[in-house]
Amino acid sequence: MNHLAQSWKALLVTAALTLPTLAFAADPAMMKDGMMVDHKGMTLYTFDKDSGGKSMCNDDCAKNWPPMMAPAGATAEGKWSVIKRDDGKMQYAYDGKPLYTFVKDTKPGDMTGDKMKDVWHVVHESQK
Repeated sequence: MNHLAQSWKALLVTAALTLPTLAFAADPAMMKDGMMVDHKGMTLYTFDKDSGGKSMCNDDCAKNWPPMMAPAGATAEGKWSVIKRDDGKMQYAYDGKPLYTFVKDTKPGDMTGDKMKDVWHVVHESQK
């Protein structure tokens, strides 16, 4: 195999490995079984006390309801946005609502936090 053919093959292999990663990064979460989950399959929730694209869940609250953090420099489009938390870190929001997981959800598909204290809610497909 000549050098040009080897380079072309290497480029194709690199593209094949990179493109799924780029597609994966495009949406911070996905729908599964009618509910929104992160890329680990963990259920995502909204908090009724959040408003105006601002998280009101900090300190002990955020220990129980870990925010869906966005990496530094993350961008979003459509209904997705990135908000700045009180601690200066970035968090994903959907349709203006910050997103969280729940510490008591131990495996993908768990949704033990739904309707907790009537202020925590699973994000359902009908909301998408």
